[in-house]
Amino acid sequence: MSNIEQNDQGQLQHDAEHERPRKRNPVLFYLVILFAAAFLLLLMAYFSQQRANQTALNDLTLSSNSAVQTLDQILAERDALKEQTAALEEQIAGLEAQITQAQGEAVEARSRLEEAGGIMRAMSSLNHVRALYNQHQNAAARAYLAELPQREGVDETEYFLQLYVSRLPAGSELLEAYNPLEAWRQLKAWLG
Repeated sequence: MSNIEQNDQGQLQHDAEHERPRKRNPVLFYLVILFAAAFLLLLMAYFSQQRANQTALNDLTLSSNSAVQTLDQILAERDALKEQTAALEEQIAGLEAQITQAQGEAVEARSRLEEAGGIMRAMSSLNHVRALYNQHQNAAARAYLAELPQREGVDETEYFLQLYVSRLPAGSELLEAYNPLEAWRQLKAWLG
C-alpha cells in the first residue's frame, strides 16, 4: 500500500470518525415530540384554568352585585322600619298621654260621682229627718242623727250639703228659695 493510499485511507478513517451520521437519533426525536406534547398540554391547561378563573370571577362579580343589592334592600328596609318604629313610638306616647288624661278624667268623674252620691244621700237624710220631725218622732230622729258617720268634723250629711251649697253660684235663686244646709242645721238645732 502506498503512502497515498494510506493517507487516503487515514483521511477516510479520520473523516469517518469525525463525520456526523446523517440519520437522527430516534430517541431524541421522541423526546422532542414528548416535550412538545407536554408543552401543548400545559398550554391547554393554562387556558382552561384562565377560562375557569374568568367564569369564577364573573360569578363572584354577579354574586357581589347581588349581595350589594340585597344589602341595599336590607338597609332600606331597616331605615323604613326605623321610621315606622319612630312613628309608632310617637303614637304610643300620644296614646299614653291620652290614657293618663283619661285616667285623670276617670278619677275626677269618680270623685264627682261619689260626691253626687253623697249629696243624694245627704238630701235623703235631710228628708228622712224632716219626715221624722214632722211626724213628732223626735227620739227616732235623734237616734238617726247619732248614727250618721262623721267626716271632717261634721256629720256626713252636713259635709255633703256644704259641698252642694258651695258648688252653686253665689246669689243663686235656688239657695234663696231653699237652702238645704240651713234647713239641716235648723233641724239639728230643733232636735237638740
